[in-house]
Amino acid sequence: MSTLRIRDATAADAPLLAQWAAAMAWETEHKRLDPDTVLAGVQAGIADPGKARYLIAMHDAPLAGDELVSVPVGTLMLTREWSDWRNGEWWWIQSVYVPEAHRRQGVFAALYREVEARARATAGVVGLRLYVERDNENAQRRYRALGMDDAGYRMFEAGF
Repeated sequence: MSTLRIRDATAADAPLLAQWAAAMAWETEHKRLDPDTVLAGVQAGIADPGKARYLIAMHDAPLAGDELVSVPVGTLMLTREWSDWRNGEWWWIQSVYVPEAHRRQGVFAALYREVEARARATAGVVGLRLYVERDNENAQRRYRALGMDDAGYRMFEAGF
């Protein structure tokens, strides 16, 4: 019997997380990211929990005897946003990626439930947020199924 286990990322995970971030950018927005920049960004996030926290879903399956094989099957990044309106923090779910071979197997749901449990157990966290491409109906259905609602905002940016 195989199981999903969620763990915090370590510095050794940075190359894989950077590869997945680049894959996600291409799949969702057809953007090619500079691999060195993404790797440096992931490394900075892992090194400084004030910047970001990464979680990795591991698929644990038994081999012969008591031995287990653990395969990374998905990830997400958490960042924080202070809310003066609520005197607390929103946790933002970002950089979600599940390789195609592991999709529709509950990987994102397991990651989300872990984040939700951690958020509820952390004083001062007022909720979870994420943004989604407006045409990504599949993702929106999954987020609703997990109990999330459309917050009614559009996002604007000015890149530098």
